[in-house]
Amino acid sequence: MSVLGKRLKVFSGNANKELAQDICRCLGIELGQAELLRFQDGEIRARNMETVRGMEVFLIQPLNYPSAEHIMELLIMIDAMKRASAKEVCAVIPYYAYARQDRKTQPRDPIAAKLLANLITAAGADRVVTLDLHAGQIQGFFDIPVDNLKGIPIITEYLLKKKLENVIVVSPDVGGVVRARELADRLNCQIAIVDKRRPRPNFAEVMNIIGEVSGKTAILVDDMIDTGGTIVNAAKALIEKGAVEVYACCSHAVFSHPAVEILQDSPLKEIVVTDSIHLPPEKQIPKLTVLSVAPLFAEAIRRIFEERPVSKLFD
Repeated sequence: MSVLGKRLKVFSGNANKELAQDICRCLGIELGQAELLRFQDGEIRARNMETVRGMEVFLIQPLNYPSAEHIMELLIMIDAMKRASAKEVCAVIPYYAYARQDRKTQPRDPIAAKLLANLITAAGADRVVTLDLHAGQIQGFFDIPVDNLKGIPIITEYLLKKKLENVIVVSPDVGGVVRARELADRLNCQIAIVDKRRPRPNFAEVMNIIGEVSGKTAILVDDMIDTGGTIVNAAKALIEKGAVEVYACCSHAVFSHPAVEILQDSPLKEIVVTDSIHLPPEKQIPKLTVLSVAPLFAEAIRRIFEERPVSKLFD
């Protein structure tokens, strides 16, 4: 075991053990031994198989579907580590659930993103590390440090290797302009915006394209792809406006039904995502490219443990 591993432990819930193992490989340590069992009535039991007394513990657990189970696993694991006298517990949440419920949009709406932050803090987490929060203000929902890492540099590196020509970055809605601008700056190109309205959840209607996309290779960028409707409708609109090819990229491949079928049958040439969410084989369609965020999270963990700046990772 490395010197790093003597006082640092990384454990994983059931949401994405492959990512946790990859992070440990990057760190040069073994994944911590713990069990998450189910009683006959479905209740969750967490059991540590090794000591964590006085150690800094990092729990890897994205909160994707089934989010209720994954959230409870994380909360129970945090509690177990604190009761086992861990020095500090950091919740590493590659995908933060309920992030789209970050404000009241209708009377009597809950703010579930804030509720989740309260639960994680109350369970005993000392710090949170996450990736591309849907709404940046969620960082302020916590009273503990939160590092919101970025997937754009990883996606940029991949796109630059493809040597695409005559590129334009497209935001699928007005709210994603900042994200699109960051990618466009890194690719040294212009941006366009899809003007849409959303008459109901999980349904978007494209209204207009703001910007000149004719004859260009369009790259749609978003923080997540859920049912796929927004991205596919935007891709169709871009093709109609004369785009030669359309790529899509995002950090979180949520891929709720019927995303897989919609994306595979769409005019999109390629869909680039990260492995923040585990994708079973049936969701790994031919058009999909999955990039690893393990080195990014491993470096963040290393810097937090060694009390060095994490800000370098945002460059």
